[in-house]
Order: sequence, then structure tokens, then C-alpha cells
Amino acid sequence: MLSVLARSVREVEGALRHGRVTPTTRTKFQAVALLLREERARVKAGELTERQKTEQLKRIDGVAKALAMGAVREPTLLALLDEHAAVSDEARALAREVLLKAGVEVEPEPEPVTPVEEAPAKPRVVPQAVITRQMANPFLAPDFSAARPATIRPTPLAGWELLGPLLRSFERASSGAPACMELPEALPRIAGGRELMPHQARLVQAAAEGHRTFLLADEPGLGKTAQSLLAAEAADAYPLLVVVPNVVKTNWAREAGLWTPRRPATVIQGNGDSIDGFADIVVVNYEVLDRHVGWLGDFGFRGMVVDEAHFIKNKSSQRSKHVLELADRIRNFTPRPLMMALTGTPLINDIEDFLAIWQFLGWIDGEKPRADLMNALTATGYNPADPGFYPAARQAVVDQGIVRRRKVDVAADIPARRIADLPVELDGAAGRSIRAAEQELARRLVKRYTTALDARRGVEVVEGIDHDLVAQVARWEQKDAAEAGSGDNVFGMMRTIGQAKAALAADYAAQLARSAGKVVFFAKHVDVMDAAEELFERQGVRFSSIRGDQTPRVRQRNIDAFVQDPEVAIAVCSLTAAGVGLNLQVASNVVLAELSWTAAEQTQAIDRSHRIGQTMPVTAWRIIAAQTIDARIAELIDSKAGLAAVALDGSDEEIGNSTDVQHAALVALLTDALTSDSVARAR
Repeated sequence: MLSVLARSVREVEGALRHGRVTPTTRTKFQAVALLLREERARVKAGELTERQKTEQLKRIDGVAKALAMGAVREPTLLALLDEHAAVSDEARALAREVLLKAGVEVEPEPEPVTPVEEAPAKPRVVPQAVITRQMANPFLAPDFSAARPATIRPTPLAGWELLGPLLRSFERASSGAPACMELPEALPRIAGGRELMPHQARLVQAAAEGHRTFLLADEPGLGKTAQSLLAAEAADAYPLLVVVPNVVKTNWAREAGLWTPRRPATVIQGNGDSIDGFADIVVVNYEVLDRHVGWLGDFGFRGMVVDEAHFIKNKSSQRSKHVLELADRIRNFTPRPLMMALTGTPLINDIEDFLAIWQFLGWIDGEKPRADLMNALTATGYNPADPGFYPAARQAVVDQGIVRRRKVDVAADIPARRIADLPVELDGAAGRSIRAAEQELARRLVKRYTTALDARRGVEVVEGIDHDLVAQVARWEQKDAAEAGSGDNVFGMMRTIGQAKAALAADYAAQLARSAGKVVFFAKHVDVMDAAEELFERQGVRFSSIRGDQTPRVRQRNIDAFVQDPEVAIAVCSLTAAGVGLNLQVASNVVLAELSWTAAEQTQAIDRSHRIGQTMPVTAWRIIAAQTIDARIAELIDSKAGLAAVALDGSDEEIGNSTDVQHAALVALLTDALTSDSVARAR
């Protein structure tokens, strides 16, 4: 049989070498691929010795690799290797002929049947990079029979309905009941050149000691992303699938580069045309999960993280079904995968919402506890008719992996005030327009520099980049833009970027408000504030607006509403009008939707919450538009103002101004363009 298949592969290779990808070649390619897959399955299921199986499988893989390598330059053929690819009638008929030539008995062809109208198949996407990865061993699919479910020991709880009592065990819990599993002590741990905070190291240590399911419900600002990435490293849970909201997927890739730099991460955008099929960490957002669920389920992941896990609380929604389907596929592939659900939402308030999360983690199957939780409940010796069942059952669930720490619980671990950058991708027309404007400004600067340099060549010889001239060109550009009132300068682009970030920043603020309570949202421009408030209204989030055009009476009324009314979750503030003279320490999370031009202005805004009377560490979330000048401006502001010193002594000293930062940004933009141009010429 293998001799016949090897001969067929050589025929396909010969046709491909001569560039003849005819319908006949395609049919033969798919028929051979189908037969190789079936031959592998037959050998694995056959009554051969292990040595014989190994030898046969090695020969099959050699023929399969030759077939795949022959088609490496023809994507339409590679797509036929996908196990979900439709097999044509011609390919099936040819496969029967090959079997007959090899002397293999085949089943008689089935009688034709009248086709029945079916619902259209769900569109599936298989990125080219994933097909390339499969080519490394194209016919060796993950063995989903390897995992075996844990066994439920005989239990007197078998006839009881348990999910309702488990939920009530949380509702009835006293205020002092533990909300966090017992975590092991941990020595100081360094990762990616950075030291973990003690509370982070303890969760990572738990993963290192073999715990594999976590409902990580720490408050925002306590480093859930870092803990998840390092838990995966400790558990060797690679490849790792991470499902996240769109607004944070770029940050996940950035954090992976910081904490686990040896583990390449890839982000799925759209149809996945740009992903790295060989990455250890695959990040996908909920919005595109439906088109990738097919190949993700067959990828062979050994771990899965779901960020903002309350997004799957409605089990009837498509995204919840996809997440639960992928979780089951991973459990079928790996006996004890790392499964982590991340959310900052407190457990006790909406406990029914967490049934889907428990199911994702494998604690329940949708109707009853699974083996590990059932065995833990049995070990308590109680049933739901016993008063002692409820605290014991709650503890049993917590011990499955609930980890909930508040800022106040670990205040000694974290700085009293810190700034956390959150990079976001600007997709669509707005993002393309911003990048095009940036490129046009860079081209204009380069042209101006080149013209000036040519005019000076008769006087002096310049080697490399003339940095004095670069600074002069930047000053000329500033002067011309100021005189013309043009919007295509750095100030104009930053305003456009702020408008493009508005919805993403507001969405993140709303998530924070649901997870951690009151949030202060700062923006520089009225249109950004307007866009944020429109989003809050659509999402049903109550907010208070503090602007510069308000009368003192209206302003104070809105401040009082935010401070005193527990239902008002967000204060939408003008960075210039509300950056001073306010006392908003009722919130410990601040969202900076637009960048300040100076660190002093930024510090003043943060200090509306970080002031005398604040009992919680304050985290300022700075929303940065990745791959734009926004990121460079953030670096310039930090470097000019010495943020580290300001954070230590609370100084409001003005170091530099907006004009200085604009000039520095133009210098950096021109220098980068000239450097890239020099590198391109060298190549």
C-alpha cells in the first residue's frame, strides 16, 4: 500500500515541478492525502507490536512530508490538507482506484441518495500560517483520546441537585468567609528581568506545585495578566490560548513580551492573515472568535485563559458557546490543562453569572459538579439538608481555585501610585488615516531636511545624520504650522488620535467601573468627552460630567453626585478644567484617555484621587495608541519630566512644556525616517 502511495506522491511532485497544477493533479493530491490519513488511522488501530507500529508510522510520515513539501508553493493545495477541507467526489473515486490497485478490499459504493436541504455550513477560516505549522507533521492531528476524565468516587450526593445549593452557599456566606484559596508561600521570583510582587508570586507558585484551575478575581491593578502568563510558564501550558476583549489584546502581546520573552506571542486580527502559526501564545478577541473556533479547537492547546470572563456569563450567547467548546476540546487533548478565568467583578454580587465560568474551568458540566468538585463535596460528609453543608461547600468551591485579592489586602505589595500603560490598536479607516497622516508628515520633514542639506553641501561635509539640522527642520515645521494654523502638525494628529481612542478608552473605563467601583475618566478635548459619555449611556453606566464651561453650582452638584451617590460610577473630567482643585479620592482607578503634554499636568490629574484621605493604592491607566506617534509622545513626556522622581516626591515642578514636547516629537519622527531610509539604502 505504501509503495503505491509513494509512487503517486512522486507523480504529483513531478507535475508540481513543471508548474502544472491541473484539476487532475489536485484530485490526485487530495486522494493521496486522504489515503495517507486513513492508513495512519488503520496502523494505529491495528494489532501490531509497538515496534512495528512505530516503523510503519515513520514510513507514513515520510511519504506525507514529501507530499506536503512538494506543495509548499501552492496555497490552494496546502488548503486541501486541512481535515475540514471538503473531499471531492473525484478524489474519493480515485482513492478507491488506488486501493484496488494495491489489492485492498474496499466497501461497495453506496447507493446514491436524494440530497436533503441542510442549513448552510458555518464559514470557517484557517490562516495560511496555521497550515504551514501543520506541514511540519501534516497528518499527525492532536490525539484527543489521550485525556481521561477523573473518576467520581461512589457518593451519597449522587441523587441530590447540587448547583442551586452551591450558589446559595455563596449567598449565605458571612462577611468574614474566605474568598480566596489557600496559596503557598513563595520566594522572590524574577521573570523577564522584573520582580513579581509577593501576591503574584504566590499564585505562580501554586501553578508550579500542580494546581491547574484558577478563577482569578483580583481587583484591577494587581497584575492578573502577568500572573496568568507566568502561571502558564510554571505549568508548561504551551501552546496557550488567550481569549480577551478587543481593547486589551495588544496589551496582552506586550505583556507576554515583557514577562515571558522566550515565548513568542501572536495576535489574531480579522481572518488571521498575519499570525505566527508557530507561536507559543495565541491571543484572540471575542469578536472574531467565531470564525477561528474550528482550527483553534484542533491546535492542541495545553492551556487557556479567558480575560474579563464575565463576558461569557450568558451561556446561550455564541461567544460563550465557543469558549466552552474550546475548553472541552482542550480538556480532551490534555489530561490536566491550565484553565484560568480572569475577572475583577466581585463574586458574591452576581453569583449566578459564574455558572458559565465554573463550567469553563471544568468544575461543573452545566448540570452537576464534575469529578474533582464532587469528590471534594463528598469529603465534607454533608448533604444540602445539613446546615453545615453550605460553609463547607463554599470552601470546597473556593479551594478549586478561586483567588480574590483587593488592593487594600495587598497594599504593602504595590506602590501607592502607579501609571500603567494600556496600548490599543486603532483599526479601520481612522487608524489608516492616522498612520497615513504620520507618514505624510515624515515625508515632508525628510524632503525639507534633504533640501537644506543639499544647500549646505558646498560648505561642509556631513557624515550620517546631521542632528543640528534635524533640530532646525523641526523648529521650521513648528513655526510654519503655528502661522498657518494647520491641523496636520503633531498637535492636530494627537487630537485626531484622541478622537479615535475615545470609544476604546471609555469601554475600558466601563469595565473598570463594573469590576472595581468608581473611576475617574480624563480627556483633553470636549469631543472625546462627548464620545465617552455617549458610550456610557448606551451601556447603562451612570456618570457625572465635570467640564470647564459649567457654572460653579453645576460643577459642584456633579462632583457631589460622583462622590456621594453609589450608583454614579464614572466621573468624566476635562483634563485642563478638572485637573486641579478637586477631591475625588472616592476612586482609586483613573483612566487617561488622552495624553497630557507635561508630566505635571498628568500628575495633577492623578492627584485628584491620590491625595490625603485616600486609603487605597491609585492606578492611572494611560490609553496609548500602539504603532502611532502617541506611543512616542508618551515616552517623551516621561523622559522629559522624570516620572519616577515625580512619583516619589509628588513634585508638581514644570519640566518642559507642550512646545518642547512637540519639537522633540518632530525630531524623533524625522530621525526615525532618516534612519529607516539609510537602512533601506544600505540593503
